[in-house]
Amino acid sequence: MNSEGQMWISRCNSIRRHLEDSVMKKALPIGVENFEDMVNSGYYYVDKTVLIKELLDLKGKVNLFTRPRRFGKTLNLSMVRYFFEDTGDVKRNERNKTLFQGMKIMEAGEYYTREMGMYPVFELTLKSAKQEDYDVAYYMIQNAVSSEFERHRGIIENRKEALSLREYEQYTAVAEGKAEEKAVRNSLQLFCQCMYKVTGKNTVILIDEYDVPLENAYFRGFYEEMVDFVRSLFESSLKTNNYLQFAVITGCLRISKESIFTGLNHLNIISILDRKYSEHFGFTEQEVRRMMSYYEVENRFSTMKEWYDGYLFGDTEVYNPWSVIKYLYDLYSDVGAFPHPYWINTSSNDIIKDLITRADREMKGQIETLLGGGTLDIQVHEEVTYGDMHSSGENLWNFLYFTGYLTKESEYFKESSIFLRARIPNIEVKTIYQNTILNWLKAAIKKEDFRDLYRAMEEGDARRMADILNGQLFRTISFYDSAENFYHGFLTGILSQSENYLVKSNRESGNGRSDIMVKSPSLRGRSFIVEVKVSDSVDDLEKDAERALQQIYDKKYMEELRLEGYRKIDCYGISFFRKDCEVCFGERER
Repeated sequence: MNSEGQMWISRCNSIRRHLEDSVMKKALPIGVENFEDMVNSGYYYVDKTVLIKELLDLKGKVNLFTRPRRFGKTLNLSMVRYFFEDTGDVKRNERNKTLFQGMKIMEAGEYYTREMGMYPVFELTLKSAKQEDYDVAYYMIQNAVSSEFERHRGIIENRKEALSLREYEQYTAVAEGKAEEKAVRNSLQLFCQCMYKVTGKNTVILIDEYDVPLENAYFRGFYEEMVDFVRSLFESSLKTNNYLQFAVITGCLRISKESIFTGLNHLNIISILDRKYSEHFGFTEQEVRRMMSYYEVENRFSTMKEWYDGYLFGDTEVYNPWSVIKYLYDLYSDVGAFPHPYWINTSSNDIIKDLITRADREMKGQIETLLGGGTLDIQVHEEVTYGDMHSSGENLWNFLYFTGYLTKESEYFKESSIFLRARIPNIEVKTIYQNTILNWLKAAIKKEDFRDLYRAMEEGDARRMADILNGQLFRTISFYDSAENFYHGFLTGILSQSENYLVKSNRESGNGRSDIMVKSPSLRGRSFIVEVKVSDSVDDLEKDAERALQQIYDKKYMEELRLEGYRKIDCYGISFFRKDCEVCFGERER
């Protein structure tokens, strides 16, 4: 066999081995939030089972974990459930124990492993309560509670003689969705009481995304009703419940004790400021490197770090797990894949929208500082309500910090208070700010009347054009690391408001054309060419506007309009530096 044939066989064998390796790789768990499914279906699992050890070591009666959305809260609660739950079925309990084979918790010792399968577990998620009004939101919570009662109904039926007739009827009514609202408010307490009488064991309560119905209700206008319901639900099950083993609650925000956890003195709040439990939500750098090595895409680590790292929980550097998994999925198919802001599509980002809409001049300046890579010093307010969000700038920045839109660079103690030096975590989150600002800007521009600008443009009044644009810039929020795109979008949005002209943006085509063309639908009408430059300083504005104008002539940008049949063609060079601009008008021929 000649050398060419040997090379071909070698290449085929290499491809075959790669395909075999690909088949053998574990699947990436995109959207998998059930621990049993994660393990039994062979997904790649980042072992967070040491969380169980810490829960047992620290012995918190009621533990509230606050972390940004999509940082593994739901999967961790599912893991806790499968570890502690006594299902009432010996074979099922044994199957649950096998889920943890080879995991870190099994190396922790008998003190911890003997807790496996020991307690009834009530697992409730409030994610589905994100609805348009209170009635629908309440119905979804009631349905979630009923489903969990029904899941345990077999245990109740096997020993219902241990319950009073009233207890049994109340349990059945909740399980079948027939209970009145006041009974639903007390349902978790009822569950624990019934389980204790039937099994002789206290209950572990797990509540996921407790603040989702509160955030949704705040933006939908029924906040007080929802606060009242959630407060009563928690009070009955967490405050004076003698049948509670322990509880774990997760959410994004630390809602004040006064509004939700009234009188709950044994509440243990673990936020992203705390050093305890800091590595159990989100991925550490070591875990990310290990995953990238497993999928053989280590050479893209620097991009992964720039886009999805940057969070600091306690003293632990943390990556956004949702975005890491999504980007790994793309990289495994194409090692040259571009990163995307995956996190932006996992929620409505209402807090950011509200921030931009309500921002005054000072706050706009602070947003620009953050977008420029700067930091903002904020005093930490750990217990706030949604009603407090706009009572001060400090409260709003706290909301953004605890929900993952800001992270701490450092912290310090001053005048008996904790202060943070906060920044935007990474490129992904910066993109969320930028996209939100651009959408807000487009909406704001649509409300403006720009007839004076068009008139100045038709009359060749460069000074008047600059004054109008400067006024708009003064009121908006800009970001300078992607300045040309921002100013190009800003200008295109304004010029597109005219009913008398068609606006064509050539920025995306990259074909050597001018930045913007503005033309009348009639070839007998007016047409304009606009070239945009961004200056390094305010002193460069004039020369950069002239340079933009000269580029139009040097590169013969007018030829395209002439070929279409336009004869009245005016040219403008416009330069920008932060909140200032300069406009240079050119004659039709040069």
